[in-house]
Amino acid sequence: MESHELAPLVAWIHRRSLFIQGPRHLLRDRQQDNIDVKPPKKAPPRNRKNEFSQQRIVEAARAHFFCHGFRSVTMDELAEELGISKKTLYAHFPGKIELLEAVLADKFAGVEAKLNGIIHAHPHEHPHDFSTALQELLANMQRELDEIKPPFVRDMRQKAPHVFKVIERRRAALIERFFGKLFIEGQRSGMVRKDVPAKLTIEILLAIVQAIMNPLKMEELGMTPKEGFAGILKIILEGALTRRGRTIG
Repeated sequence: MESHELAPLVAWIHRRSLFIQGPRHLLRDRQQDNIDVKPPKKAPPRNRKNEFSQQRIVEAARAHFFCHGFRSVTMDELAEELGISKKTLYAHFPGKIELLEAVLADKFAGVEAKLNGIIHAHPHEHPHDFSTALQELLANMQRELDEIKPPFVRDMRQKAPHVFKVIERRRAALIERFFGKLFIEGQRSGMVRKDVPAKLTIEILLAIVQAIMNPLKMEELGMTPKEGFAGILKIILEGALTRRGRTIG
């Protein structure tokens, strides 16, 4: 076959080749598009067992701080006891003061929750409710204060007086809220004397607590917070309760 006769055949083959390759390119492009729009793989679930609980750190520090004082306990020792690296500990708490503040916040949150439970359990509809609520409030406060030992009081005075200011504010708020409510209800039920306003009684209690229940005065008197608070309440309650309030148990 002559070359001039082959030319039309070659041209026809070339056109067919382009026709076949075109769809192949389109198919490949579509496949690539399908690959690109595939949803990303889901991240593997977080292993919560490896996430160390901040609450565990606070609880360990609380046991040491209140008993032995916070000055004698190092962050390194806490990390070693908890079985974590110092890096993990410092990721939660940059320093000991921040950890101390977290310990105190945890302490007050626990106290408030318990006092709330006592108040709601005894709605003061009967004189016996007042007596029971008062006894439980006092017993709870004594247990909470018993946790705080002299070394902690000493360290608060020497190393963290600014933190103690926070304690004073939180303590005053709790006394005003819970004992204030109790004394008002006690007046209605005849368990607390009415010739002295309940608000004045609470202000007297707050003033005495402020003057006595501080690190400097506690050390000067050689008393624990538990002993100091018990003495203060004995004086206040002897004067605030009626004879009926003192006798119903």
